[in-house]
This record gives sequence, C-alpha cells and structure tokens, in this order.
Amino acid sequence: MADITKEILKNLPEGKISDVNFEGANIVLYTKERDFFLNNNGVIKRIVDNIKKRVELRPDPSITMDMEEAEKIIRSLIPEEAGIEMVIFDPQRSRVIVEAEKPGLAIGKQGAILREIRTQTLWVPLVRRKPAIRSKLIENIRAVLYQHSDYRRKFLDKVGHRIYDGWRREKKNEWIRLTYLGSGRQVGRSCIFLQTPESRVLLDCGINVASDDKPYPYLDAPEFDINELDAVILSHAHIDHCGFIPYLFKFGYRGPVYCTEPTRDVAALLLLDYIKIQRADGTDPIFTSEEIKEMVKHTITLEYDEVSDVTPDVRITMYNAGHILGSAMVHMHVGNGLHNILYSGDQKYGKTLLLEPAVTMFPRLETLMLEATYGGKENIMPHRQETDEELMKIIKDTVERNGKVLIPTLGVGRAQEVMLAIEAMIREGRMAPVPVYIDGMVWDVTAIHTAYPEYLNNSIRKLIFHKDQNPFLHEVFKRVGSPKERNDVIENTGACVIIATSGMLTGGPSVEYLKHLSDNPKNSMGFVNYQGEGSMGRRIQQGEREFTFSDGGKQEMLQIKMQVHTVDGFSGHSSRNQLMNFVAKCEPRPKKVIVNHGENSRCLDLASSIHKGFRVETVAPRNLETVRVK
Repeated sequence: MADITKEILKNLPEGKISDVNFEGANIVLYTKERDFFLNNNGVIKRIVDNIKKRVELRPDPSITMDMEEAEKIIRSLIPEEAGIEMVIFDPQRSRVIVEAEKPGLAIGKQGAILREIRTQTLWVPLVRRKPAIRSKLIENIRAVLYQHSDYRRKFLDKVGHRIYDGWRREKKNEWIRLTYLGSGRQVGRSCIFLQTPESRVLLDCGINVASDDKPYPYLDAPEFDINELDAVILSHAHIDHCGFIPYLFKFGYRGPVYCTEPTRDVAALLLLDYIKIQRADGTDPIFTSEEIKEMVKHTITLEYDEVSDVTPDVRITMYNAGHILGSAMVHMHVGNGLHNILYSGDQKYGKTLLLEPAVTMFPRLETLMLEATYGGKENIMPHRQETDEELMKIIKDTVERNGKVLIPTLGVGRAQEVMLAIEAMIREGRMAPVPVYIDGMVWDVTAIHTAYPEYLNNSIRKLIFHKDQNPFLHEVFKRVGSPKERNDVIENTGACVIIATSGMLTGGPSVEYLKHLSDNPKNSMGFVNYQGEGSMGRRIQQGEREFTFSDGGKQEMLQIKMQVHTVDGFSGHSSRNQLMNFVAKCEPRPKKVIVNHGENSRCLDLASSIHKGFRVETVAPRNLETVRVK
C-alpha cells in the first residue's frame, strides 16, 4: 500500500491533479481544472472499484469562489422554506457546510441544488440538519474544527501516511494480544490494549467515578508506551469509557481518536462537566478544557457500517450497540484475514424508546469481547411495560402526597429514556401533567440527540422531524439553568419530578437536591441506572441512611428519610437473558468469548453459562492480565 497514491495517479489523465492528501483512511484528490472537477466521466468511480478505498475529488482551494460571494449564491439557490441557519466554510478542504431546518429541501430533487452549488461556486456542499434544540456545545465543537482547519488537514494526512506507508516494525510472526488495563472483572475504567506485531491500539480509556483509591486505568503497565500508541477507539461517551482520553493528550499523545460523531460531541460535554464536578468538590482536575479541545481536534468520526483502516494491519467497522446515542460495537479485522474481533463496549440487545437493538450480523467473527454489567443469573429485567408502570406509580403516589421525585441519572441515555416514558404517559392520558425539571447537562445532551436523529429509532426520528410532535419539547419539561433556579425548584415549587445528574450521586446537582429533599418522607428517589460499587447511590440502594458531608468547611449529617426505589428496566445495558440471546444470534457464532465490564461474580457467571450453553471457549480476565487471541 506504500505506493497507493502512485497507483491512483497512474489511472488519471496527466496534469489533472494538483495535490493528493489523506484524510485518515480516505484519499482526497485536488484539481485546478474546473471541468475535470465537475465531470470526470466516471474515472474516480473506477479507481474506487479497483482499490476498494474511499477516494474523493475536490477543487483545489485556489479555484473556489470567494466565500462571501459563494454564500450569497448558496442562499439564493436554496429555497427559503429550507430554513438555512448557518453557512460554514472549511477553506483548507474546499468544503462548505450548510445547516438547514429541512435538509431535503436544501439538497433538492436527486441532489439538483447541491450540483448547482458545485457548478456555480466550485465548493463541495454538505448539508446538515439544524438541531431542534440549539446546542452551544455542538457550535463550539464545529468552531474548533474549522478554526484549526489547516492543522486538521495536516493531521489527517499524517494518519493516512501511518496507514498506507507500510510497516514500521519488523514482522517475524503473527500474533494478537489483548491486555486489560481496566474493566477486567469490574465496571468502570474500561481500557483494553490491543497489540499486534505492527499496531498498538487502545479500546476505550475511562475512569471509575465510583472509586476513590483506583479510579484510573493501569497505563503504567510495562506493555503500554504512550509514544508507541497508534490509535484510540472510543465505543461511546460515558465517562467510564472516555474519561481518561484527555489525560493521554496531556502527556503528549497526538494520534487519532475514532468514534461516531454524536459520541465525540457527548464525550466533550461529559468531560467538561467532569472537570466542573471535580472543581466543585474541591479537587484539582486531572486535565483541563485545553486537553478536551485537543481530543476534539484529533477525533476522526465514522458512521455505522463504515469500514476504515486505522493502522497497516487493523481495519475497523462500527455497528450500532443500542446502549446510548452514537454508541458502537467495534469490529476489528486484524491482519490480512488473520483474525476478527468484536468489542461490544456497552450494549443493549433490545429495542428501547430511544434506540434500535444492538446489531448481530457481522462479515466475520472469531473472538467476541462481551460486557457483563448485568451478566449474573439474578439479573433478570422486568418487561418494559412493567418498568413504565412502576415509574408512573412512584410519580403518582409522590405527587398525591405533594412530594418531589428525584431521579438521579446518567445525562446520556437514561435521562432521555425517562423523559420519553414520562412524556408518553402524559400524552396518552395515563398520568396528569406534572412539571419535570431537567438539571445538570441533561438538557445539553438532549439537544445533541435532536442534532443526530439518524442515530435514533424510526418512531422517535419521525417525531423529532416535526417541531409540534418532538417529545423532548413537551411543555412539562423545564430547564434548570442556574443554582438560583435550582433553589427555586427546591423551595418554591410543589409536587414535581426532578431529573438530575450524576446518576450514582458521586457529585453534581443530584447531590445538591438530595441534601435538601432527603429528610422529607413525602419525597421519593428513583434509581434508574447502574450504581457503581462504593458510590453513594449503591450505598443508599443497600440501605445506608446516614451520611456525613463537608459543606463550606462544616461537617453536616444527611439523613435519608425520603422513599427510595430502584426501577430496573430503564437500563441501557443488556439483561442476562439479552446477553445470552445476543451470543445465540451472533452471526457468525464466535469461537471464543472474553467477558469484561462486570463485577467479578457476574463476569464468571456469564462466562460459565456461555461456555456451557454454546460450547465455546470463554475467559474472564482480571485487570493486568493479557489474553492471546491468535
């Protein structure tokens, strides 16, 4: 592959190409010839068919129209009813991003308007949907990418050279090793190190927020050298999977982070919130917003089912994991057909109000790395209808006694699932309207959901496309945007529901509400997500009712007199039955299953059941153990 550009140029008319760049695994050709850009008579398609790589032809930046003039033409070509919000130019890459309320109208029939924009301006237009709820964070992320457009172009080209310029290390024989630097028989700090003779890749790099003594991955393991790291692959945006990635950038990593687009946006939001929570707790953050910005600058986003090389001998494809917005299972094709591994990350093999279930069909599969958060025999989830009924009863009973329902929740996934459930109860007339206050980053994450409706299930996607039917914009939902508004909810409102982060009561607004609401037996608290070992949420679940807080230097006693409930069925993780069904439905059936991301007993229990049920080899590694899969 070292001469891939020569191979491409050999098949093109001489003098037509002014520059060749890599954008990660994609190859971009630039031309100064207007006519060749607008019509190359299918030569680019023939090259793609031949080399089986993504090749794109763009105009050289020197021939594109002046940006101000181009914007006027773009706005004149696109009908007013398309609702153009922003036109953003990426001059280094000759692209223009048009944000519109109705993308279909901006694209035109069979892409007619896009073709006209290309012809008249010589810019490559990309149309995006305007989020139904404005997200300042998405705007900031796009601004970072466009402000550093020149850097991004050089960075992506460097990544492409790593993929295509041949092997760096001497290849004596073929092998594949997976070392657990986190998530081995535990939930939290997911971090798995994939090594081949040529490649060094991290699968996730997270933090265990529920642990005080061992919160971070074992990056001091002898196998790991940050200077040798080729790539980080992020399955999804929860802190226990992404929370330590900015730390890598703090210590000099400047390689790619692969994930889906919503994962990039949500991860940035959660990481900024993590810094805020650490500061509020009087702790020095382990990284700053600058390192989060570096992470964003070095992110390469992939769509589901998009195949991409990440090193000379590792090719990945991301598949829907059904866990949260943009969550992915990572399929790795290692070596030239040597071995195929699926890293499930966190997954849900069951349709939820928000997402489609995890995918089970893969081109090839020998080793499956499967989560076991709810892998124990006792982890039987109730039917979704029972879950909704249970939540509705808690809300109705609490409202009847004029109390408040506190739902501490993960800002991503569970919060939106609970919002959809409550909205449906009210819309269908099963429950009288009740104010639902949204605090923490839940509102911002919900805005990101509306920006990526293509990642949601069909029914929610259709509703989001219609402003008057968007469930997230129902009048019962009220955003809490400041400590003053929070105090107002606590002191001056009557019966209500409060959805607040963090979900394990490890910090954030949920803890502030708990301090004020816990001593009133009229109030209720409903846990809807997994509570990590050692977290305050887990301790309350297990019956602990007295806690000591340090508040402004004073020690305060907190007594839990409010009613405490656990509503299991909202989890974004597969239940025990769903995990077994997932293995049963996997096509092809894996020959080996590595069980991770679960408490010790649950990992062992699931590994044993899979071995007995499917007659495949299973293993449940501890942290710092290495598994050779080939």
